[in-house]
Amino acid sequence: METIAMPAINLAVIMPEILLSCIAMVLLLVNVFVPGKNKAYLGYLSIIGLAVTAASAVGGWGPSVSAFNGSVVQDNYAIFFKVIFIISAGLAILIADRYMVQEDCNQGELYPMVLFATVGMMLMASGTDLMVIFLGLELLSIPLYILAGWNRDNLASNEAGLKYFLLGAFSTGFLLYGMALTYGATGSTKIQAISAYVVGNPGVASNPLFIVGMLLIAVGFSFKIAAAPFHMWTPDVYQGAPTPMTAFMSAGPKAAGFAAFIRVMIFAFPMLRAEWSDLLWVLAVLTMTVGNIIALSQDNVKRMLAYSSIAHAGYALVGFAAVNAEGAAGILFYMLSYAFMNIGAFGVIVLITKKGEVNGNVQDLAGFGHKKPLLAMVLSIFLFSLAGMPPTAGFIGKFYLFSAAIKAGYVWLAIIGVLNSAASLYYYLRVMVFMYMKDPTEDFEWAGATPAIAVCLLVAVGATLVLGVVPGTVLELAQKAVQF
Repeated sequence: METIAMPAINLAVIMPEILLSCIAMVLLLVNVFVPGKNKAYLGYLSIIGLAVTAASAVGGWGPSVSAFNGSVVQDNYAIFFKVIFIISAGLAILIADRYMVQEDCNQGELYPMVLFATVGMMLMASGTDLMVIFLGLELLSIPLYILAGWNRDNLASNEAGLKYFLLGAFSTGFLLYGMALTYGATGSTKIQAISAYVVGNPGVASNPLFIVGMLLIAVGFSFKIAAAPFHMWTPDVYQGAPTPMTAFMSAGPKAAGFAAFIRVMIFAFPMLRAEWSDLLWVLAVLTMTVGNIIALSQDNVKRMLAYSSIAHAGYALVGFAAVNAEGAAGILFYMLSYAFMNIGAFGVIVLITKKGEVNGNVQDLAGFGHKKPLLAMVLSIFLFSLAGMPPTAGFIGKFYLFSAAIKAGYVWLAIIGVLNSAASLYYYLRVMVFMYMKDPTEDFEWAGATPAIAVCLLVAVGATLVLGVVPGTVLELAQKAVQF
């Protein structure tokens, strides 16, 4: 009788995911059994849980270790991304409480949902099996659908949740079908086994089944990172979702999409590298251009930042198209920088908007710089960083990405990226023009920072400036992380 070999189980490899899952489940129980309408303490408990998880993840830095028969891996690449996810979740939680109280939707389940979504992102970064990556994606997506429609009394939030759910399910079908075709062509869902099969059977690289599988996987991930033309869901979802959840969705899940996308394309489809790098070249140009051009005409600040987010996915794709170590390291650095500057910008927007987000347009910021000079200065720093101006993290990130493209021979791609970055200055500076050069129509007496939001903004501003002035240490860590 044939015995079934059990895979080697090493729980240490997924200890951060286990810890965060347990913390999220405990918070769910605490929310049920501890009475009271004030749920802010759950946010602080979540921050502590994220800190513990970060310590567990960083403790694994060093040689890579795989487990569960090669389905997951603990390597520096995954750990770097896990830190980005944890930072994104932590900053979003810090700005959530005030907004949720203001909008009368301060249910305690919000915080465990954010933590479960973070677990999904971590699995996507650690997964070396297509099925593990898919499970991580679903664990990420389902809480995000809920979080997008969290404000049940707001029709825009309801619409955002429904649109995200329908389009997300549709894109997941593409991704899963691509994985199925890849399995059919190679006989495995493990990334290393797929690569080994392709190397041993070069003819499979011209197999239509294999090529279509790769294209469908690329389409599925392109939706998750909001790359054009698969970006249609982004503006409506970002505008309608609660602002703290928009901040979270714009940073963490985007980084998770890149984490899985890079690992799959580089290792599962090495024989088609020339083809998919050209595909990414076109995707990067289209994404940068569409995002920036449409952002120019937006009056709503959240919608403008949504199209800006699309453009930033295009900048990251520039590094991906380069297919070199500098490009991959540039993406890691840029995703970290983007988490700080984008969530920081949304944190200021949380303070500016009234109940119902009725004053969320650029024109409503008239005179904000005179009435609240400190907050206006903070928002200006984030906008300058998003535009790629020195001495901020955004400048260093873009410089590194475009340098990688030039080194790989994609000079025109880098030039198009620089031109797009210059075009983005218009809509970022437009916000500052209204803040500093228009007469105030409001006194903004409600725009005072709570302690939690103050901590978020201090951390985000500090990181944005430090990464722009002395980026060396983080860049070195990013370079070590991509030495697969």
